Amino acid sequence: MDTALKEQIARPLGLIPSGCFVLTASDSGHSQGILASWVQQAGFEPPAVSVAVRHNRPIRSLIDRSGHFVLNLIGQDTTELFKHFGKGFETDQPAFEGLKTRNEPGGVVLEDCIAHLSCRVTGKVDAGDHTIYVATVIDGGLHGEGQPNVRIRTSGFNY
Repeated sequence: MDTALKEQIARPLGLIPSGCFVLTASDSGHSQGILASWVQQAGFEPPAVSVAVRHNRPIRSLIDRSGHFVLNLIGQDTTELFKHFGKGFETDQPAFEGLKTRNEPGGVVLEDCIAHLSCRVTGKVDAGDHTIYVATVIDGGLHGEGQPNVRIRTSGFNY
């Protein structure tokens, strides 16, 4: 991309608000979790969401094999979850040690999040350095009170 164009659109692109999630997936006894911010509702009937996952993330293979994932919505007062998942995890590292969790067919539910959505993948699209998964919401629930953590980035070219 042209440097001048990149500088011109970096801030406006970063102003697109995004939620903060922990995306989890499980397959064959392995589970993984990552921070995800590029998540959007994508349909009413059936209820659907889209989520973008960077190509180099190990969680992609779990999502591709299982066809499911869980979105855990981070609240405003959950700095510990940012610290825990912000460092990232390798494929064989335990991603959920020390956290209150329960397993769902498609992934791991984090009890300290304000809500979760269990999803079945219905499609995916290559988007350059990310894969966009589209999924039907098959289950979910609230975990108490709280407002979602919403972010505005300083640049549209980094998280």
